[in-house]
Amino acid sequence: MGIYLVSVSAGDWFGTAETEMEDDGEGGQGPLAAALDAELARRGLAPYTSVPERTALVRGSGQSFEEKLAAPMDGFGGLCREHLSEHESGLLLTWSVLVPLSLDESLRLPVRSPYADETTVAGAPQVLALAERMAEAIRLPLDVIPEACDNLDLTMWFLEGEAEEAATTRPGPWAEDLDAAFYVALYLRAAQHSLRRGCPMTYS
Repeated sequence: MGIYLVSVSAGDWFGTAETEMEDDGEGGQGPLAAALDAELARRGLAPYTSVPERTALVRGSGQSFEEKLAAPMDGFGGLCREHLSEHESGLLLTWSVLVPLSLDESLRLPVRSPYADETTVAGAPQVLALAERMAEAIRLPLDVIPEACDNLDLTMWFLEGEAEEAATTRPGPWAEDLDAAFYVALYLRAAQHSLRRGCPMTYS
């Protein structure tokens, strides 16, 4: 149990469900895809149709994304307030769906998400830029942190001792609060994955 951040395949994105969106986040997200395309059209933008199909899960391949929000977020919220403006913090902290499109602002769509009565969509380029700033501010050692996040690789790296070991050889602000560092890494890797694969990301 818990909350996971996962990538979405074309079959799930364009699928349909009996309700606008199932309470547990499973099932088709066709209503959400349609609502997003309608809002993009209203803004004079092209529809989002190039979602990749689901691929066979091969650990370490980087073709899918699944990480668990297992750590407390208080420290991460504090980092956001320290290094980002209120608007930027809101963008990073409040989205429920991330798409590989450049969006000047988050889009609020009248479609239920698993944890709210509406869905807030953010652009991966904007989220990536903010996460990169955060990573630089805390000197996050990205060269030793997992890049492929298809099987809780990042979650386990932080939870099972590897982060603590790295902190002894790569000290810095990031090592002062590993829970906060986890979320910086999580949002960074999620945005990178969304842009690399061209897929949406959502919570389940």
